[in-house]
Amino acid sequence: MEMFGDNSCPSPCNTLGFLQKNNSLEEKGRLAGQKNLLSCDNSDRDARFRRTETDFSNLFARDLLPAKNGEEPTIQFLLEVVDILTNYVKKTFDRSTKVLDFHHPHQLLEGMEGFNLELSDQPESLEQILVDCRDTLKYGVRTGHPRFFNQLSSGLDIIGLAGEWLTSTANTNMFTYEIAPVFVLMEQLTLKKMREMIGWPSGEGDGLFSPGGAISNMYSVMIARYKYFPEVKTKGMSAAPRLVLFTSEHKSCSNQLSLFESRTCHYSIKKAGAALGFGTENVILLSTDERGRVIPADLEAKIIDAKQKGYVPLFVNATAGSTVYGAFDPINEIADICEKYNLWLHVDGAWGGGLLMSRKHRHKLSGIERANSVTWNPHKMMGVPLQCSAILVREKGILAGCNSMCAGYLFQPDKQYDVTYDTGDKAIQCGRHVDIFKFWLMWKAKGTIGFEQHIDKCLDLSQYLYNKIKNREGYEMVFDGVPQHTNVCFWYIPPSLRGMPHGDERREKLHRVAPKIKAMMMESGTTMVGYQPQGNKVNFFRMVVSNPAATQSDIDFLIDEIERLGHDL
Repeated sequence: MEMFGDNSCPSPCNTLGFLQKNNSLEEKGRLAGQKNLLSCDNSDRDARFRRTETDFSNLFARDLLPAKNGEEPTIQFLLEVVDILTNYVKKTFDRSTKVLDFHHPHQLLEGMEGFNLELSDQPESLEQILVDCRDTLKYGVRTGHPRFFNQLSSGLDIIGLAGEWLTSTANTNMFTYEIAPVFVLMEQLTLKKMREMIGWPSGEGDGLFSPGGAISNMYSVMIARYKYFPEVKTKGMSAAPRLVLFTSEHKSCSNQLSLFESRTCHYSIKKAGAALGFGTENVILLSTDERGRVIPADLEAKIIDAKQKGYVPLFVNATAGSTVYGAFDPINEIADICEKYNLWLHVDGAWGGGLLMSRKHRHKLSGIERANSVTWNPHKMMGVPLQCSAILVREKGILAGCNSMCAGYLFQPDKQYDVTYDTGDKAIQCGRHVDIFKFWLMWKAKGTIGFEQHIDKCLDLSQYLYNKIKNREGYEMVFDGVPQHTNVCFWYIPPSLRGMPHGDERREKLHRVAPKIKAMMMESGTTMVGYQPQGNKVNFFRMVVSNPAATQSDIDFLIDEIERLGHDL
């Protein structure tokens, strides 16, 4: 490739990046524009990062920087840590490595071969700290393993990992441009790009990264309440006269504010209702079809019913990619109803938002541009390391209006730069982790096309699984039809149950099959996949694909393993 210059360098792995050389900033800038970007001179790096025999048993944290003469121990200690991490990464992608080395809680609490979770009053040696680092990874779950299918967030992206390392090294806070200038600008530009992909003109609006999809969804409820009842911010719920009594079981109460969500959506809307004072009984559950999609007619009927009861309908949550079924609600039809009754429309795209990157699949979120707010978790479908969740809002300024407290010790208006770049007053937190850099770096490394290819591949793999088992002996699909997302939901039927007539006895026995197979999977450490009941359906497997390392052979392995472990049940 041209970016590597001429062919004088024998191998890319023997090259030294220009940022590692001791050039001035001007020289680095000049080199960046030249074809000969990399140098083959490793001598400077080798001199600075030469491994030496170090007795860590006699070294402690106090011997590391900023201690006097702490540079060499620090370098040697960090090189050991990097060795542990790179060895872990290498083994994670090795299919002969277990997904997990399972131990029960009491075993880990009692201690494992020198690995002790108890805290001590006296400092322990760096040798023990290195053992703790190694064993923490050893007894954890390799969520980046190609055969880990248990969660919506999986995979181990090397660029994202590098971004997280750098983020932790910088150790700064996102609340002002003053202390996080580059990260703040990265966040603004990336959020603007995400809003453009939603379809809001010129990326208009606002947003920020939050500690997860549940918090992003809570932001949407807070903003909706502020939009319609701004005095609640200062006076509490009593500022909305219709909300004087907020208990639905008391028929004498004057009015109540209602949220609407589907029965198959994420629990986070209920949590927001509880945390923000709406009450979980005022989170009205909507009926869904057999695929888990909201039935718009039911939404409108329940809005009318709520109004007749004196409630004030406020907020509708449409799900783009439900956690279990991977269902996409009909956003356009829901938006029509929200506009008719002047309700806030939020789209929870935590799981399905990544499909906006795919020209082949983004139609499943048709109508999302009509939403007032959107949750989108790049740490799920896009493979960004945890955590990385965005709340995106169409109306600019409402985030700050809802959350600003004008803390003088943090946000001074007379700073020498444009303080509109300060983000802290838009957030409910003061300390906010830098979640942007790993995502920004991955986007730079992959491009939008790279994310699109990853998403298309994952959906192709789910289609492969569906085609493999839909007519296979011993399998029953939870619902008919091709999955909308990478969620494939199915029952494995052991030979002992295949001839049994449908009824309570069969249901009871089938309900125990998935948990037993999952337990054996974890004990053997070969693979992991989730299961759960849903409504009147007994436990079934919910297979999801978001891991970029997964292949068809890993899907085949999962099916073979389910059959091996479940055959004699």
